[in-house]
Amino acid sequence: MNSKVIVITGASSGIGASLAKQLGANNNMLVLAARREHELNQVAKQSGSHALPVICDVTKRQDIENLRDAALAEFGRIDVWVNNAGRGIGIKVLDLSEEDFNQIIDINLRSAFYGMQAIVPYFQKQIKGHLINISSFLSRVPLLTFRSIYSAAKAALNSLTANLRMDLSANYPDIHISLVMPGPVATDFAKKAIGGTPALLPGASPLKAQSADEVAAVIVDVINTPRPEVFTQPILAEIAGKYYQDVAAFEQNMRSRR
Repeated sequence: MNSKVIVITGASSGIGASLAKQLGANNNMLVLAARREHELNQVAKQSGSHALPVICDVTKRQDIENLRDAALAEFGRIDVWVNNAGRGIGIKVLDLSEEDFNQIIDINLRSAFYGMQAIVPYFQKQIKGHLINISSFLSRVPLLTFRSIYSAAKAALNSLTANLRMDLSANYPDIHISLVMPGPVATDFAKKAIGGTPALLPGASPLKAQSADEVAAVIVDVINTPRPEVFTQPILAEIAGKYYQDVAAFEQNMRSRR
């Protein structure tokens, strides 16, 4: 993979941190964004000699635009933008407060929307670029109902991503728009979820958690070989397919396992 200038939000831990380290090892130039300054600086130090940390609240449009401008000021161009920042929730639909709802929408959907509007016009001017939105398998299948508004926000992100890709496809064939959908990942995501994460019953999920490094490796591959949508575990596509083929049968099977 040729050296690229890559912006990553949510880079202070989890998938974002793993992605930064893998890309930095390949001599890419990185702009790493997060709110936690100490953690972000540590990741930047571990991500090669060309990693710029930028303190950024992704729920604020101006911060996202400042992030773009900082990347351009430091490296003169941007090749790839990864909307990775996100946060989970452990509250079912009828128990959600308005504050819960708004916070999850802001972090998981609005932040990516701001990122798309900040970077894609720049990509249009240079007639090339690659936007990657990190979604979730839960955006396709209601496997964990307590993720509720998180899953809904990611489903909305899927739709925005697909519509943007279609808008650009005719006139900008060298602007790639990708959606990456991980399943369970062994990070602190569950611990940091609003409302915590309920304990799962044995056998409640057929999915084994991937490591953040495994998911990051898939994203690196998407950067190297752009494609529209990727499930990070092969079984995820199979499960999603079964769900959409017969929603009633799938949901009945899930209820019988509880």
